[in-house]
Amino acid sequence: MALSVHTSAVDLGAFRLESGQRLPAVHLAYEAYGRLNAAGTNAVLVEHALTGDSHVASAGVDGSGAFAPGWWEAVVGPGRAIDTDEFFVVCANTLGGCSGSTGPASTAADGLPYGSRFPRVGIRDMARAELALSDALGIERWHAVIGGSMGGARALELALLAPQRVARAGILAAPAYSQADQIAWAHAQLRAIRMDPDYCGGDYAALGRCPAAGLGLARQIAHLTYRADADLNERFGRDLQPGASAEAGARAGAVPSAGAGAPGAYAIESYLDYQANKLVARFDANSYAVLTAALRDHDVRRGRSADLAEALAGARCRFSVAALSSDRLYPPGQVEQLAQALPGRVDYALIATAAGHDGFLTESHAVGEVLAALLAH
Repeated sequence: MALSVHTSAVDLGAFRLESGQRLPAVHLAYEAYGRLNAAGTNAVLVEHALTGDSHVASAGVDGSGAFAPGWWEAVVGPGRAIDTDEFFVVCANTLGGCSGSTGPASTAADGLPYGSRFPRVGIRDMARAELALSDALGIERWHAVIGGSMGGARALELALLAPQRVARAGILAAPAYSQADQIAWAHAQLRAIRMDPDYCGGDYAALGRCPAAGLGLARQIAHLTYRADADLNERFGRDLQPGASAEAGARAGAVPSAGAGAPGAYAIESYLDYQANKLVARFDANSYAVLTAALRDHDVRRGRSADLAEALAGARCRFSVAALSSDRLYPPGQVEQLAQALPGRVDYALIATAAGHDGFLTESHAVGEVLAALLAH
């Protein structure tokens, strides 16, 4: 069956954040796939990761009818693990994002971008906004809420905020809270953005500038946590880019010349430059900073209990938690800690992958098996 898709946005009105600050108007962009059944029992919410968006599966939504691949193309669609022939699948661009939802690049009441005036947004705020989206769509209870990385953190918070509205939750490569190592990586990324002279304290858009270098460097730092070291060594080794100091390439084992050590000379350097340029072309630096800070501050214990099991005790859904064997951003032990502390039925899987944290996106077969088992009636 062809994939039917609805692309839209909902106006949630004024929205008070956990910090006490208030946004006068909030919009959430979303895509919906398949159809909601008469009983309203087949809805699945898919949560994107930090730099993701609402376009989770292809349907030619660019207006031309052309094939437009989604970020979870092999997992969501007709006959796939999250089967759009069976389920009504919704994916929303998160609050604070830059792909149609209200975020720092949105226009404030004075006609200028929010920029530095955009308030701090937490994972809990994002989940509350998605509960408001649920109301707008007439969905009383989600058959499942599923996400990886930051999406997994949001799925977990949603299951805790409204346990009666979530029947199942799939948490992939996400912990109960960020630890010092993750906080440190986030700190370096935020510093990279804010030290760019074109950042202008966050008000670069109003001045017609863009902190491309800072955002690109932040992405390179992050990408090193997304891929496993063994994967990078296997793919790139000490290979040079074609034409980047042939002399250094010929002297295998010698100290590289100045040319070989220049940015982009090694294949791995070129790869990181490519990742940086790709993100800068499509993402807002302030949104990146807001979302990175939100994931840095993620802690389900806050305001609940210092004891993790007690903090999670209010959840009522069936859980499926999956870790990735080579994940160096959220190591398997940290994800397994969450699985062990959750109440009720919890299925835990360790997915073997050489890809690192990005395995929740690349290991579509293994991830699909985990999710299909969770979604089965």
